[in-house]
Amino acid sequence: MSGWAAFAPPGARRVRPYNPPLLGAPPPIARRKMKKILSILTLTALFIGVLPGAQAQEAKVVGDAQAGAKINAMCIGCHGIPGYKASFPEVYQVPKIAGQGAKYIEAALVEYQKGERRHPSMHAVAVSLTEQNIADLAAYYSQLGMSAAAAVPDAPPAPSPQVAALLEKGGCVACHGENFNKPIDPGYPKLAGQHSDYLYAALKEYQTKNNVRIGRDNAVMVGMAAPFSHAELKLLAKYIGSLPGDVKTVPESRFR
Repeated sequence: MSGWAAFAPPGARRVRPYNPPLLGAPPPIARRKMKKILSILTLTALFIGVLPGAQAQEAKVVGDAQAGAKINAMCIGCHGIPGYKASFPEVYQVPKIAGQGAKYIEAALVEYQKGERRHPSMHAVAVSLTEQNIADLAAYYSQLGMSAAAAVPDAPPAPSPQVAALLEKGGCVACHGENFNKPIDPGYPKLAGQHSDYLYAALKEYQTKNNVRIGRDNAVMVGMAAPFSHAELKLLAKYIGSLPGDVKTVPESRFR
């Protein structure tokens, strides 16, 4: 005999010492379950963290000009008729959109959807469009008529001293470019050659406040238009509309 048995009295049984678990520690089975749950949560977190980026990349919308040509019936009735005039909120020629930048067309339609630009007719049209529809229409109109477009000079005709002062006051060329046909950002519009009466009406809408039916909320343009009188806005619109540019009205038939 050796160890404990050599000194134990006859018939004695060895009792294993009791080692209580640490306070609050779960039993082994519970610990295994917790590890499994934590593993599942970790994988879920990784999955959630990675998936949105992948989905966003896959869901990137690319405009198809040919598809846009098939769904523009609602556009042709106004923008495909040379000289067509709107009567709300005042009478002016509807804007030329052929040759306009695709990103700007997309941005404008989204603003009409959201009510950031308020116009009943355009809102009704915009809310009927999907994101893909908007991209397709923008792709179609951005290239319409551009194959036969004349080159636009980089330097526009010099404005009168009065108009030059107004352009400097508004900082217009900083965003829309020296010739108003090459904006510094594709989300900004080409203005050269646009109908002057439309430009004037649009500029006044940036000054319109607390009107649920008309107005535009772009913060930059609201700030730019604010200090000008209507007479000054009309002078700006007349000059910019007189410049050569890409935008145009291309006659389109409703019947195809």
